[in-house]
Amino acid sequence: MSDNNQTPNSQEQQELAELRDKIDAIDTQIGDLISARASCAQNVAEIKKRYAGEAFPNFYRPEREAQVLHKAMARNKGPLHDEEYARLFREIMSACLALENPVKVAYLGPEGTYTQQAALKHFGHSAQAVSLSAIDEVFREVASGASHYGVVPVENSTEGVVTHTLDNFLSSSVKICGEVVLRIHHHFLVSDITRTEHISRVYSHAQSLSQCRKWLDAHFPQAERIAVSSNSEAARRLKGEWNAAAIAGEIAAELYDLKSYAQNIEDQPDNSTRFLIIGSEDVGPSGNDKTSLVVSTRNEPGALHDLLEPFHHHKIDLTRVETRPSPTGTWNYVFFIDFSGHVQDNVVQAALQDVAKNVSDLKILGSYPKGVL
Repeated sequence: MSDNNQTPNSQEQQELAELRDKIDAIDTQIGDLISARASCAQNVAEIKKRYAGEAFPNFYRPEREAQVLHKAMARNKGPLHDEEYARLFREIMSACLALENPVKVAYLGPEGTYTQQAALKHFGHSAQAVSLSAIDEVFREVASGASHYGVVPVENSTEGVVTHTLDNFLSSSVKICGEVVLRIHHHFLVSDITRTEHISRVYSHAQSLSQCRKWLDAHFPQAERIAVSSNSEAARRLKGEWNAAAIAGEIAAELYDLKSYAQNIEDQPDNSTRFLIIGSEDVGPSGNDKTSLVVSTRNEPGALHDLLEPFHHHKIDLTRVETRPSPTGTWNYVFFIDFSGHVQDNVVQAALQDVAKNVSDLKILGSYPKGVL
């Protein structure tokens, strides 16, 4: 039979076969290049070890990873979105870094929470993620050197700042090494035994219940809303209850093999949480950075104006100012300030010198790359 007499189905199969052969050839090239990159990563590790002497070399460079991801997005020609394109590079870098030295990351647990999702988003799935039960424990784990880095929530777009995280910086020696902004999507989850027409209780963290109030009012107004310690705990409870549902994220659904009855049920579609990456080392400039500091002011009129005026004078963009009472009683107020720029920038150094003249104490929490993904 000639090509002109081929049936539509056989023509389709031929075109698909040609494309699949092309994909297979491309996959072979991608595989070879990934292997080559992994070999380069091993060579980097050998060189660092050779010149480190007795000190243990630093394999993970947050500023370098941020630069690689920015370059990747700049090269992206589609059709993948920039973030999806960069996420592929994140996983390649994560796997290559694991060949040099696996990164151990502590996060506020339990397993299946948004904080774990943020940790995986920032470090990739080849990192060794360790679940801890409290923010204080994450800080201590990093300060002691038991984990290289930690991930803790610092603010939510609808619920506000996580004060417990800020308060830990007052007494801890850890430094901020990075940030992750995670779009929070809540899903209404059910198990394989759930009878959806008879749901009488909904489990979730108190904040998640609050963030999905309108959807619950419209779809399950009679169901009892039960606050538990985490969304992961809410998901865990479903396996034994036929008349219950949970509000949690995708990672909890996968962990406990649950199904989404409804997705993205949050009242605010732009609901997001910012997480901080904490570590023990200073981070060099990446070219697109942010600096965080905490200062205490003197108890005198105009103290807040004098604190903020140098930033205005040097045209530095403040991204957040948060006030907290001093836990020691020595300071009347402490201010947590985030601004654009790196502490090594000349303009930032000039501004900080002026700020130091008007405050009783100043502590730089870290300069770090702005969140890429």
